[in-house]
Formats: sequence, structure tokens, C-alpha cells
Amino acid sequence: MISEKLDYDLFVIGAGSGGVRAARVAASHGARVAIAEEYVVGGTCVVRGCIPKKLFVYASHFSENFKDAKGFGWTPGTATFNWSKLVQHKDNEIDRLNGIYLRNLKNSGVEIFETRAVLEDANTVRLLTSGQKVVAEKILIATGAWPFVPSIPGADLAITSNEAFHLDKLPQSITVIGGGYIAVEFAGIFNGLGVETTLIYRGEKILRGFDDDLRVCLQDEMSKKGITVSTNIDLVSVARNADEFELSLNDGSTMTSGLVMYATGRKPNTKELGLEKAGVVLGSNGEIIVDKFSQSSVPNIYAVGDVTDREALTPVAIREGHTFADTVFGNAPASVNYDFIPTAVFSQPEIGTVGMTEAQAREYTTLVDVYKSVFSPLKHTLSGSSEKMMMKLLVDGKSDRVLGCHIIGPDAGEMVQILGIALKMGATKKDFDATIALHPSSAEELVTMREKYHLPEDDPTSQG
Repeated sequence: MISEKLDYDLFVIGAGSGGVRAARVAASHGARVAIAEEYVVGGTCVVRGCIPKKLFVYASHFSENFKDAKGFGWTPGTATFNWSKLVQHKDNEIDRLNGIYLRNLKNSGVEIFETRAVLEDANTVRLLTSGQKVVAEKILIATGAWPFVPSIPGADLAITSNEAFHLDKLPQSITVIGGGYIAVEFAGIFNGLGVETTLIYRGEKILRGFDDDLRVCLQDEMSKKGITVSTNIDLVSVARNADEFELSLNDGSTMTSGLVMYATGRKPNTKELGLEKAGVVLGSNGEIIVDKFSQSSVPNIYAVGDVTDREALTPVAIREGHTFADTVFGNAPASVNYDFIPTAVFSQPEIGTVGMTEAQAREYTTLVDVYKSVFSPLKHTLSGSSEKMMMKLLVDGKSDRVLGCHIIGPDAGEMVQILGIALKMGATKKDFDATIALHPSSAEELVTMREKYHLPEDDPTSQG
């Protein structure tokens, strides 16, 4: 049994989604648990990520909704937007969620320390606010990730997604640096709220790692909505020029912008946690290297969530935290399966994707059947919008199993959540074809695509 010299059976550093779930489940198994958080309980997703971001996405949709309404017989009046009210209402919701997290932890019997905590050794944690040291049998690191900003002259003048949620006022123009999901989401938010928006990305196409058809389609649609998307170019310096910023680019050109936002990815938040002192091995990106049971190189120290740099998604962190607690304290050893994780990008239009990209599918099997449909959603037959929707299925030509599904358009994320179940269960194209369509809906296209998509004959990736 556990020594009485120990203050806790488990001490969790970081009260985000993964850490909170691990703490509560471990406590439900009878463990004595404490958790420390230096910012706000709830972590990136609740405080400065998924939740406030999607609230801002909703707000930015209204400018297009007002335009679309005319095609349906509405005559919208003069609409005005108040940024301060949006921020305040968002803050109220974050406060409400923070209260729920705190209440759930307390009701689970978890002791909460609202302070930064660091490791003194493999079993000892020091609480920085009070200097108190506590000893725990097991320690879980769940400190998430932090925005990465390249080291260039004037980089400190730019904001990141952290600060974007708390701007005093909207700028007249903004330049977003990056091409990942955070970059394209915020470009859509600012553009929808009436800010002149430019996105600069050093790569050839935005959304590296996503299916190429999604990447091309989104870039085209963003441009149609008025966002200036510049690829194959990078920022080399930022300087303040009166009320604007002057940006120097690597092709020798310059431009001005009312605000600059870096959205160039996130890195595991492991600095100055005392991990090296405790003997924890880190990877090249600063991530805690763990095995399939989330155990680090030090047997009693574990890590879950973005700090491990596995799959940087909130639901994954939650699953990892739950599985860790069941494994270590619930006598139910298990590991997380990372196959067929559905995910969404709340760009405009929205993306939902699950399974392999076409490039990955072609590496997996020598015969890939591609089914693709590009069409105008029914709504836009009256709205007047030229926005297109795309759906794509990737099928193993040998087994008929659906390997990937990619959607861009309204409610793509909602559809892909359900499709994730089917793909996880090993659904085949025959299963899709045997399912009766729900009409009229965009989703019916998923079960009515019968013709294989053929690439142009001069495309080197064509299988003829």
C-alpha cells in the first residue's frame, strides 16, 4: 500500500482537459489527488482555444448570413457590430465553464492549487506561490502547448491566438502569418467581422498534412470571400510605423498592416518545469517522450495531451487522461487507439475530415478508388453565394474499406463526427451505397457517389 509519507497518490500539473479528466477519474478510483494550474482551470481549449474560437466563428458568420437572407425574401436592416460586447459575452461564458471545472474537481475530491508547480525531483513538486513542497507517488504532466513565434526582428510586436481573444478593439487590417488550422480559422473570423485580412504562408498550399483537395478548395473559397492569401512567402521582420506595422517579406517587398498575428503552430509547454532535473527525457520539439501507456522515461512520471506532441486535439487529451487514470489507478490497463480520429477545421467554409488523406491512402495500398463530388449546397441556389461544397471518399480498391472521408462546406464537422464511427468500425463503400439517402441534404452525397473520380491523363499520380 502507499506510504503515509506521501501527500498524494497523484499530483497533476496542468488543469486543462486532459489533466482535469485524469484527476477526476483517478479520484473516483480512490486515489488521493491534487492538481495545480498557474492560469485558469480549463486549459487552452476552454480559456483561449476551441470554445472562445468557435464563439468568434459564430459571430463572424452573421455578415454573410445577412447577405444570404435577401435571396430568401428578407430585407435586413442596418446591422452594427460591437466587438467589446462579443468579448464580454465570451468572457462570461468562459467564467461559467471555469466555475463548472472547479466545482467538478472539488466534488470529485481533488485538491486544487491555483499556482505554477515545478518538479524538484521525481516525486516532489514545489508550488511557486507559497514555496510549499508536496510529495506524490505518481506525477502527471498535462501542461499542454504554447504558441510558437519565430525569432525575427520585431516578432514581439505581433500577437498570437492567446491575445486575439482580448483585443481592446478590432484593427482595420490584419496580417495572419501561418497556414495551419489556427491561421485559417482566425483569418476567417477577422474577415467575417469586417477586418481587411491577409494570410501569409511560407508553404505552397495552406493546411499542410490535410488532403490536397481540401487544401486547394479552402484556399480558393477564402480568396473568393475577400481574404488575400499569399503562399510561398514569409515574414522576415516587423517594425512599428506610427499606428501601423511595416512588414518586410523574404522576396524583398514590404507591406503595412494594422495588426500582425502569428499562427505558426504550438510547441509543448515543458520549459522550466524541472523535467530535466527529474530525469524526464524530452524530444527534439521539447515534448515529453512517453510509451503507449503515457509513461515517461521516469517510471512514476506520466504525461498526456499536447505536451506529448502526439495528437494535439482536446478529445484526444481527454481520452489519454481517462485511460491513464484507469490504467494506473483503476486496474484496467489500456492504451489509446489513434486511428480514424475525426477532426474539424472551423474555417469558412468549414472542414471535417477523418481517416487517411489521398497521399496516405496511396502509400497504404496500391489500389485506391477515389469518389469526389463538388456542388453548390441547396441553400446557395437562393442565397446567390458562389461557395462550393466538396465531399471525397477514399476506398481501398482491394478490400472495399473506406479509408478516408473529407468534407468542406456547412456542418462538415458535424457530419464527420458520425462518419468517424462508421470508419472506425471498418465500413465499406458497399455499406455506404446500401444506405438510403436522406433528402434533401448535403450529406446524402456521401451515399450516392457511384462514379469513381478519374484524374486527368497527364497527371503523374493518375492510375489510368
